[in-house]
Amino acid sequence: MYRLLFSLVFTRMDPEQAHHLAFRAIRLLPTLGFGRLVRRFTRPAPELAVEALGLRFDSPFGVAAGFDKDGFAVRGLGQLGFGHVEVGTLTAIAQPGNDRPRLFRLVADRALVNRMGFNNGGADAAAGRLSRLSRRRRRPVLGVNIGKSRVTPVEEAVGDYERSARVLAPFADYLVVNVSSPNTPGLRGLQELDALAPLLETVQRASRGTPLLVKIAPDLADDEVRRICELVVRLGLDGIIATNTTISREGLRSSRAEIERIGAGGLSGAPLATRAMDVLRLVRQHVPAELCVISVGGVETAADVQDRLDAGATLVQGYSAFIYRGPLWARDINRGLARFARARARTRAHAA
Repeated sequence: MYRLLFSLVFTRMDPEQAHHLAFRAIRLLPTLGFGRLVRRFTRPAPELAVEALGLRFDSPFGVAAGFDKDGFAVRGLGQLGFGHVEVGTLTAIAQPGNDRPRLFRLVADRALVNRMGFNNGGADAAAGRLSRLSRRRRRPVLGVNIGKSRVTPVEEAVGDYERSARVLAPFADYLVVNVSSPNTPGLRGLQELDALAPLLETVQRASRGTPLLVKIAPDLADDEVRRICELVVRLGLDGIIATNTTISREGLRSSRAEIERIGAGGLSGAPLATRAMDVLRLVRQHVPAELCVISVGGVETAADVQDRLDAGATLVQGYSAFIYRGPLWARDINRGLARFARARARTRAHAA
């Protein structure tokens, strides 16, 4: 049914308009009283629970940053079966983002291109909302992703991140430093170690014990990934999120004309899967087993999620396939993961 609706309705709508329509429906789930009923059909099986970052995740599968930028739909997303929701990217100063159009579908590739530009209402506006949300007992784990305000010069980025961390960390189950979006000028340069080390040290102090992770780009060279891993371990951060969107356009099925028409932006979805898996394996090779590694990029099915977990991911996130798979996506993944878990349990029992 959803695939028919997608082909007949959503593909004819502006992608950002379609996103807002779906987002409003998810946001209304708890307020209209449907959420508890939906939760009966989407609740992850108990055996899927994961302990990480000192937290209990009902499922290893969650929503990546970018879907819920300001934290309005966290409860609704949890009721759809996601084990955690990472809101943001939030910036210290509210900003409208880039001019529209800024979100595009590449249907042939099951991918998206975005150049949203961290459109959000700002850290101060989100703080009150997240404070109320953090006190709720029935909610998914809440991650908060922070980035640099566009108006802040790169040389003043540390103070900008520090302010966001100070305001938002008290209400986050974990905090993420985003230095890897391609849509804010100069941001990816903060992944260079000379800039990244003082930034992470400052945010770590400002977060006051809230688990802290850093999100990296898939376009880094392997040696750059290795050096960031070493920095994360040296500073005692709690984890790494690998990866953000890519600026690469290699291997796409969509026509060159369509790709050129869309222009700049971060590519996400199925084409990112191979590189995301490569970076995951590389990160896992260079960090301790107890460090939380969250894998993102090109995940669509339960088998995809299980492959990431088998490759060393602690948790897995998705976003783009939500557009193509529909509202029962998390439920389907959780049910698939539960089948894998039961099959492996039977295999172990037979072997014993």
